[in-house]
Formats: sequence, C-alpha cells, structure tokens
Amino acid sequence: MKLIMAVIKPFKLDEVREALTGIGVQGLTVTEVKGFGRQKGQTEIYRGAEYAVSFLPKVKIEVVVADNAVEQVVETVKKTAATGKIGDGKIFVANVEQAVRIRTGETGADAL
Repeated sequence: MKLIMAVIKPFKLDEVREALTGIGVQGLTVTEVKGFGRQKGQTEIYRGAEYAVSFLPKVKIEVVVADNAVEQVVETVKKTAATGKIGDGKIFVANVEQAVRIRTGETGADAL
C-alpha cells in the first residue's frame, strides 16, 4: 500500500476529488494548509498598502491505495490539478506498513 499526498491549489479540490472518485478511489482526507515553494509567497495590496504574504493557502489531499493503483492516481491528480502556473503543488508517495479499519478490524488492503 502507498500513501499519496498531494498539495494543490484550493480551487482545484472539487475537480480532483471528482476525478479520483471516477477512477475508483473510495476515500480521501483533505486538510487546509499553508506553505510556500519556489514562489516564496506573494505581494498583495490591501487598502492601498502593499504587504507580503509569506505562506499561501493550499489544500493537502491524502489517499492510501493499493500498490497497483499508484500510477493511475498520481497521473489523475497531476493532470487534474495542473494549471500550468507557478504554485500548482507537489505529489508525494510513501510506503504504508499497515492499515486497520476500526469498525470491522479488517487489515491491509481490505481496510481501504
């Protein structure tokens, strides 16, 4: 099993969720986060005063999938979340040692 974490622009969340549901992903976790990458934040103007925003709002999506579904999920997120502009985000893939469904006690891929 693999944990796929994607940090994307907030307005892309619904589109990514629909695309993942369409390929059979049954559940995911979403967290509102803030961060910066190469763009190092941005400058905004509020009531005529310019100020720097160091951390930009992002959304982190986490989904655990079987090993054979990783490439399809990564490609779906990459294609759906892309705008072609700086700050589109990142995708990380990590190993998951164990998963347990609390209600039934199922373990491993059956718990997904």
